[in-house]
Amino acid sequence: MSGPRSRYADPLQAPGTEESVWRSWPGWAALPEARLPRRGRVVVAAAHPDDEVLGFGGAMSLLAGAGSALTVVSVTDGEGSHPDSRVVTPAALAERRAAERRAALGELGAPEAEIVRLGVPDTRVARHERAVTRALAPLLRGAALLAAPWTGDVHGDHEAAGRAARAAAAEAGVRCLLYPVWLWHWARPGDPRVPWGEAARIVLPPEARRRKAAAVARFVSQTEPLGPAPEEAAILPPEEIAHHLRDVEVVFP
Repeated sequence: MSGPRSRYADPLQAPGTEESVWRSWPGWAALPEARLPRRGRVVVAAAHPDDEVLGFGGAMSLLAGAGSALTVVSVTDGEGSHPDSRVVTPAALAERRAAERRAALGELGAPEAEIVRLGVPDTRVARHERAVTRALAPLLRGAALLAAPWTGDVHGDHEAAGRAARAAAAEAGVRCLLYPVWLWHWARPGDPRVPWGEAARIVLPPEARRRKAAAVARFVSQTEPLGPAPEEAAILPPEEIAHHLRDVEVVFP
């Protein structure tokens, strides 16, 4: 990587790509449309509460609207999003994020979705990768699809959760789709680090987009500051949220 971003050891802390750049990319039209199951239960794994909505929320709304039962697996409780906070403890933040997720699922039209919390420590998913695979395996019995974070997302928890999900899906013989979350921040259109030739798009009609936007707004602990201090800053400011409110979602096999 060259230019100003090369000064940052962590690409997630570097200035991100503006959403206007992504929306003007002509490459969207070249992505084939992904096929979602028409029936059956769908398991959606997330490294942290909100990943599933940001990366796959529109698809979840479509699936719920078509009558698919949803099982949402939260690998961690997201208690580490504000490690230096002086206004909320990790335990309290975990419960707050769990409540936000339940409200978000209601916005997506899936208020009765099954939620499974694995309780893996936030930021430590790679250390528990095999355990996550073992935990996912029984949840995949009879499932039509497993969706999970993309293994190239440049976030350790996301990548480890994706690897664990892919291994569990292979063992169970269940189709697996991987959704990116942070790709839109650190990459640029046509970025050679992204396997665009494998990518597919899920087109979101207006109602699915509306539901997803309402669901994202439920994650107040991530979209608004917890307090005035720098360590209480929003994890998902408006420029990041914009990446997830477009009329398509992208998945990788």
